[in-house]
Amino acid sequence: MGKLERIAKAIERLSPAPVSAPDFNSSEAFAWHVEPDRLEPVDKVNRVDMSLLVGIDRARDTLIGNTRQFAKGWPANNALLWGARGMGKSSLVKAVHAAVRAEGEDLKIVEMNREDLGSVGRLLKILRGADARFVLFCDDLSFSHDDHHYKSLKAVLDGGIEGRPDNVVFYATSNRRHLMPRDMIENERSTAISPSEAVEEKVSLSDRFGLWLGFHPCSQDEYLKIVKGYCQEYGIDIDTETLRTEAIEWQATRGARSGRVAWQYFIDLAGRRGVSV
Repeated sequence: MGKLERIAKAIERLSPAPVSAPDFNSSEAFAWHVEPDRLEPVDKVNRVDMSLLVGIDRARDTLIGNTRQFAKGWPANNALLWGARGMGKSSLVKAVHAAVRAEGEDLKIVEMNREDLGSVGRLLKILRGADARFVLFCDDLSFSHDDHHYKSLKAVLDGGIEGRPDNVVFYATSNRRHLMPRDMIENERSTAISPSEAVEEKVSLSDRFGLWLGFHPCSQDEYLKIVKGYCQEYGIDIDTETLRTEAIEWQATRGARSGRVAWQYFIDLAGRRGVSV
């Protein structure tokens, strides 16, 4: 391979050809990938029914209301779902998408990985030109001290000369309310020349979400209610005392109670009972 050909290929990698939009009528969900840029349709979305999400009624009602507004073309906020692990943050986003579609709205969901946030501008150019309306979803969003992807994300939420496309709303989940560890915030305060400005630049990203929906660890009663709901949904007949004893023992071995732990116990129960899930 000649030197000129190698240079041409290097330039092509740095400036890839524009990505053509897929047929958005082919699916209700798409996954964004890079290298090369592409939107791939998702045949079947991994989701649970809204009725199985217990103990998050306020967040559920707020998010479905916001999503319904957006799907109808009315003003709607970007949303940050933050808080305890395994309490249904990402499950709620996917369940709300399904619920709004069930109401007759042609709403799409596009998932992108946190590592690909640097490409979000290229993705928005594709979505901006489409007739459909999109929930752009990023799961487990957080940033480390040397991560500059948050600057790319600001263009989605509010900034940038073009701003967020009218047909896109951004939903993210995170274990952290301000999208970064507390020790990182304290380190910025202690080492920066202008501590308040250094912290403000990072924390201001979470401020750009119009909705902050908090998720907190569930009580034992809520945990047992979640497990019972799964049993009813999938037709597993088990007496209440046995279910209670086994479920509590399961969560004790995990050292935590959450919707995820409830589901993991239920999977074990379903397997022992020979029930397909």
